[in-house]
Amino acid sequence: MTSTIQLKQKIFITTFILIIARCGIFIPVPGIDHNSFYDNIAQNEIINFLNIFSGGGFSTVGIFALGIVPYINSSIIIQILTNIFPELEKLQKEEGELGRQKITQITRYLTLAWAILQSGAISLWIKPYVFNWNQSFILNCILTLTTGSIIIMWFSEIITEYGIGNGASLLIFQNIVSGIPKVLLKYTNNIYNKETIYNFILLSLVFILMLIIIILVQEGKRKVLILSARQLGKIQELNPQSYIPLKLNQGGVMPLVFASATMTIVPYISQIISNTNIQQLLQLFYPSHIFFLPLYSILIIFFSYFYSSLVINPEDIGKNLKKMGASIPGIRPGLETYKYLKNILNKITFLGAIFLFIIGLVPSFLFNITHMTIFKGLGITSLLILVSVAIDTAKQIQTYIISQQYDNMMGE
Repeated sequence: MTSTIQLKQKIFITTFILIIARCGIFIPVPGIDHNSFYDNIAQNEIINFLNIFSGGGFSTVGIFALGIVPYINSSIIIQILTNIFPELEKLQKEEGELGRQKITQITRYLTLAWAILQSGAISLWIKPYVFNWNQSFILNCILTLTTGSIIIMWFSEIITEYGIGNGASLLIFQNIVSGIPKVLLKYTNNIYNKETIYNFILLSLVFILMLIIIILVQEGKRKVLILSARQLGKIQELNPQSYIPLKLNQGGVMPLVFASATMTIVPYISQIISNTNIQQLLQLFYPSHIFFLPLYSILIIFFSYFYSSLVINPEDIGKNLKKMGASIPGIRPGLETYKYLKNILNKITFLGAIFLFIIGLVPSFLFNITHMTIFKGLGITSLLILVSVAIDTAKQIQTYIISQQYDNMMGE
């Protein structure tokens, strides 16, 4: 069915669903003093970070407040569990399409459980801002937010199957883009100030430069040439198109997302703990303090290696090469191939982690120069997501157009 749907219809389906998903964020959960709630959480760093992925849903407490977050969390948990439990790994790698369907179904159930857990936590968290907080409100709040999250998950699957691009990624993309006008609006009052104009020009140049660098790094890959059994004895005629593409940034934006999220937890813990000594210790990990950068860099490197191990397994690559009768020139199949690929992956993962760390510091660096928080409002994490999703969606559209042209040629 998907192949018969024209590109315009796919774009219409995607756009229509994205509009509905966006509108649902502004339908409030009843029984909450939303004005008081919004005023009190405006400076909350954790909520502001979560709002990146929910399009402001955590501030409005709308019916789609949880958005795609429970589904993403569940997908990540399933990826981790797949590497731990052989049964899940067998389903994913050996059971074919049926196995992948079972993994998808498990992810859906986990999304439901995660949504119930998160909506329950929200119903307790907003207690001071509820007009009549009781068991009935808690039940209604959990039911409303969980249902909204499941609907968003369904929307993402419809977009992935019948629309253009990856549904979950496009929903996050939309939420990030929707926050850009609000960030820019803060600076329109002083737009005619000479200093503000100079700062905007500087930020625009840095923004364009960062876009170029991010695109180059996101598309950067290390090509490991391979030699098939038919090419043995003809190493000088290696086909440059026969290679294993190892991406420079295997984990994408996720290492930066989780490192940033972890760092925002520190101020929150400091606020809820009354012990003065512990508060002073935690303050050493605040931005612009002595231990912030070392911890931030360690977290980014850790999550980069972690996600790289989830995305690609050198041992599996070695086995697949052996099955295909292919090998890496100058490297023996088996253990040597594994060590060779592992060594390359370690090097490029470290380079990718350093890249993420450097661009993660750009907002703070620009703030110290211009004293404008516009880049902090947009966020380099957001910029990475925008670029990654835009590239992937453009590639899907291009692939679809090429396949349609090919079908037309075959039809003739």
